[in-house]
Amino acid sequence: MDAPRAVVIGSGIGGLTAAVALHRSGWQVTVLERAGSLQPVGAGIGLAPNAQRALDVIGLGDEIRSLAAWQGEGGMRSPDGRWLSRTDSAAAAERFGGPLVLVHRAPLIDRIAARLPASAIRTDCPAYLVDPGVAGGRRAMIRTADGTIEADLVIGADGIHSAVRGALFPDHPGPSYAGFTTWRVVVPAPPEPFAPHETWGRGALWGTQPLKDGRIYAYAAAAAPAGERADDERAELLRRFGDWHTPVPEIIAAARPEGVLRNDVYQMNRPLPAFHRGRTVLVGDSAHAMAPTLGQGGNQAIEDGIVLAHHVAPGGDLGAGLAGYTADRLPRTAAIVRKAAQVTRLMRLRSAPAVAVRDLVMSTLSRLGPGLVLRTFDGIADWRPPQHTYAAGTKDAQARPRSASTEEDRDVRR
Repeated sequence: MDAPRAVVIGSGIGGLTAAVALHRSGWQVTVLERAGSLQPVGAGIGLAPNAQRALDVIGLGDEIRSLAAWQGEGGMRSPDGRWLSRTDSAAAAERFGGPLVLVHRAPLIDRIAARLPASAIRTDCPAYLVDPGVAGGRRAMIRTADGTIEADLVIGADGIHSAVRGALFPDHPGPSYAGFTTWRVVVPAPPEPFAPHETWGRGALWGTQPLKDGRIYAYAAAAAPAGERADDERAELLRRFGDWHTPVPEIIAAARPEGVLRNDVYQMNRPLPAFHRGRTVLVGDSAHAMAPTLGQGGNQAIEDGIVLAHHVAPGGDLGAGLAGYTADRLPRTAAIVRKAAQVTRLMRLRSAPAVAVRDLVMSTLSRLGPGLVLRTFDGIADWRPPQHTYAAGTKDAQARPRSASTEEDRDVRR
């Protein structure tokens, strides 16, 4: 009997993770990517312990952990350099069972894709959902330039402005502008060492983080009208952040103008009614676009792919499996979308009195103990996948697998 066929539309982190997990569980998988290559448009991504444990399921977790570069202290600062809060990397690793690992998106994509047969990935291949199919009935149908493809399962991993989502839920409003734009750069490390930090100003923030290869990943955000662009985005960064504390000006000066990426941020304020319909299911930003203020967008996409494969084992009841996936993932991701939006509102504060109060609260919490700051990620970074993992070298190595839902998620469903 031939293996059932799954087709993934989109080759981002969530789509590829789903493809690998499904392939390992016995599905015949094809990934369709409209771009000419898998090289992502992006810079760095922070992989928290929850995503690392998910990657354990496909044998990639320890390889990612080996790329951890943050050692010692870091924290949050004000534009004049004053520390608002400090967090120790060891304390974070102890609390959540592993380090925060910052990696460049390109090698991460390469590492995940390498776990698929080369023939499974088709680039330069735009694909459109024609029919989502019926679980237990007719197969789903996809149209490409070469003709139509029938599939037992279709995974929509086509990003924030997902056409698959629009086909499944045409009455849903989709994501809305979050009120701010972001910039990202990767540059050589400055001569003087610095502690990793995220700096919050008035309606703006800047983050500077080390990569394992010695380079620096920096990101910035600022309240701005949707669609606004500058002729020279590096000059725009200098205008907005050039008088902030060291090493912010030095990082901007080291960036090539063409190497500055800028993207407006969109978020799914209204959750979807489900993450599936018929034989078609959504993962990642297609399902739950969120602001990057918790750094969880890519992490949640990775979780999606692993949990999806857990629920839709070949030969099982596909309809029940997809319903189980929605039941596990929709409440959790909706809660994280809301929490990220709450952090966004704090970041976007612009009045001097409001910013002063915000900074005072951060400083007070930090003085009371770093655990109070890390508590923001309780129920997020301590998540574990439903499958058995090896989780070598972490305190979860002997942990008994549990439901993909956390207690917090079950509270949301109630």
